[in-house]
Amino acid sequence: MVNVQVYVTLKEGVLDPQGSTIENALQTMGYHEVSSVQTGKYIELEVEEGNNLEARIEEMCEKLLSNPVIEDYTYTIGKGVS
Repeated sequence: MVNVQVYVTLKEGVLDPQGSTIENALQTMGYHEVSSVQTGKYIELEVEEGNNLEARIEEMCEKLLSNPVIEDYTYTIGKGVS
């Protein structure tokens, strides 16, 4: 088993109301050094190693874990999990 971390973010140009709300709240709280906030999601998987692991992960991302129309994703394959 390996640990896989998947990061999903909105594509550039897609409105991010949650990010805007966080940015505005931070500005209101006095954190004026923050000029942009982008939200996303983090998904962690434990996956059996095997042939075509990266292809299988990309298929999972395309079919379920992200919306390819409005979201981008990246992933990292970590160390084995016992």
